[in-house]
Amino acid sequence: MRTWVYGVVFSGLLLGLAGCGQQPGGAAQVPAPQPQVAPVDTKTAEAAKTEGEKSMSAEIPPEKLPQTEDEWKKILTPDQFRVARQKGTERAFTGEFWNNHKPGVYRCVCCGAELFKSDTKFDSGTGWPSFYQAAAEGRVKDTADNTHGMQRVEVTCKRCGAHLGHVFDDGPEPTGLRYCINSVSLKFEEKK
Repeated sequence: MRTWVYGVVFSGLLLGLAGCGQQPGGAAQVPAPQPQVAPVDTKTAEAAKTEGEKSMSAEIPPEKLPQTEDEWKKILTPDQFRVARQKGTERAFTGEFWNNHKPGVYRCVCCGAELFKSDTKFDSGTGWPSFYQAAAEGRVKDTADNTHGMQRVEVTCKRCGAHLGHVFDDGPEPTGLRYCINSVSLKFEEKK
């Protein structure tokens, strides 16, 4: 019985990871288990915000950006640090913004750079916020990522190097791209 339960749990984990682990052309590949996958603790994030607003919205001047892991840990929640600075991921359908439909802009949680706009966000069915283009050219950087037995393209913030997620070529027109982004790497600024 215990083996069957472990098999069901493991299968569910693999299915959740496959949503953002598609190969170009949409062919899903079963990823190796990722031990850093954990639910986003929104209570921790909210507590951190009330303890001095650890998440930033305005852009930080480049010369004032943290330089060490300890400095990043002081301004980010544990989940933000794990994902944005250590290239972790959040589980599908657990992030704050996967189902956000409000108008506004999505900024880097680390440096405040404007990364994506709500008018380019779409429902990809993967459980992560998805966008078909960045807010402006040069806001994000694409890098080959061959970890976990998959060939993907990692997306990072061009200003501070924060891990955001991955980009795939199975998105809607006009670009055909799907930026699959971790909510915990973003800060949403609602348009008033």
